[in-house]
Amino acid sequence: MLELDKKTFQEEVLDAEGFVLVDYWSDGCEPCKALLPDIEALAESYGDKVKFTKLNITGARRLAISQKVLGLPTITLYKSGEKVAEVTKDDATKSNIEKMITENV
Repeated sequence: MLELDKKTFQEEVLDAEGFVLVDYWSDGCEPCKALLPDIEALAESYGDKVKFTKLNITGARRLAISQKVLGLPTITLYKSGEKVAEVTKDDATKSNIEKMITENV
């Protein structure tokens, strides 16, 4: 998984061709940390179709707000820079994330 920051987000997500999944998380979000192994497993399954990335919003709050990330965890799927789907908070489960990928990719 590619670790994003404020400097790389534009290039790696918004300017990217094809599908990019962004895992928005923070150091203080325990559900985010618990979800990470599931997302890494999905990256192994779907990594040939989707670029998997993660952004720690601790140092990028304005960026997260600009992407309308209002709660954590938030997993967002972009296609060629446009947000096409997302799951947040209690809905952010491995099965829901996989469903979001299979319905859109």
